[in-house]
Amino acid sequence: MALLPNPIVLQRADPFVLRTDDGYLFTGSYPTYDRITLRRSHTLSGLQTAEEHTIWRKHASGTGAMSELIWAPEIHRVGDRWAIYFAAAPTTAIDQAADTFQHRIFCLTCDDADPITGTWTERGQVDTGMDTFSLDATTFTHTDGRQYLIWAQQDLAIEGHSNLYIARMADPWTLETKPVMLSKPELDWEKIRFIVEEGPAVLRHGDRIFVTFSASGTGPEYAVGMLTANADADLLDPASWTKSPEPVFTSDETVRQFGPGHNSFTTTPDGRDVIVYHCRNYVEILGDPLFDPNRHAYMGLIAWDEDGTPRFGKPQLATRWTPATTDVLPPDGRLDVDETL
Repeated sequence: MALLPNPIVLQRADPFVLRTDDGYLFTGSYPTYDRITLRRSHTLSGLQTAEEHTIWRKHASGTGAMSELIWAPEIHRVGDRWAIYFAAAPTTAIDQAADTFQHRIFCLTCDDADPITGTWTERGQVDTGMDTFSLDATTFTHTDGRQYLIWAQQDLAIEGHSNLYIARMADPWTLETKPVMLSKPELDWEKIRFIVEEGPAVLRHGDRIFVTFSASGTGPEYAVGMLTANADADLLDPASWTKSPEPVFTSDETVRQFGPGHNSFTTTPDGRDVIVYHCRNYVEILGDPLFDPNRHAYMGLIAWDEDGTPRFGKPQLATRWTPATTDVLPPDGRLDVDETL
């Protein structure tokens, strides 16, 4: 099978892709963590060269909660408006005593047809009812027409930095129900270097809903896990969800792809399901990994078992040049790259 044109965007961790009638919208963590950008392309492979537009910048240092470390924006269509969720911290981004970042979840909305040229309104912090480190909000509208939010947040009474929570929404920036914890880091593979579950993403197929998430430190140990529920179950009941005992997507040293995670999902024009994720192509990181910019956005096609379970395979070989690359060409020296996506 032909390889995919990877990476699709350089130096963008936490990639999020939304397919619309006008093409694919892409956003992700900007390397300087000071803005939110959007780019659009009719193909996934075209996102790399697509023009990037800054639609929001962090507040000036010292001016409040949205002034540092803008992380992991996602753009969604909620009813007739656009919504962007992101995490941001105050100028004192790290609480040394608590050994944790001080991020909270925030929301922007846009009522114009084009989210790139339209006007964005700050809706402020999404109040989750818990004043602790929180980030990585994602959303979906269920078959009952109701909007749900899933995110990662710390509970100081539970070991670790973040667990996964769900709530139903009254509007894009207001919870309607109390948060319910879906999952916490308790398996060995979720507790390497850091005890964390974060980066939830929703995938629906047939009569089931899947929520992937990322766990452990952000080096080669970073991996993707999965929760599963029946679509007709009470999604606010933790008992409706089952966690896979092993990670479903992990590093692959044979193609020099390390720490795949913080993924999103989209589809090809002909309806095939796609996972979009970030990876590094080396493990020798100098300095703080948080400020190493070379987590690139990749994509992969999802296969489905007969019982409707997704199979994500392995991270793909980089078929395009990447900074500090250590990728090796196949023995024949050529890459058969599928540029149709």
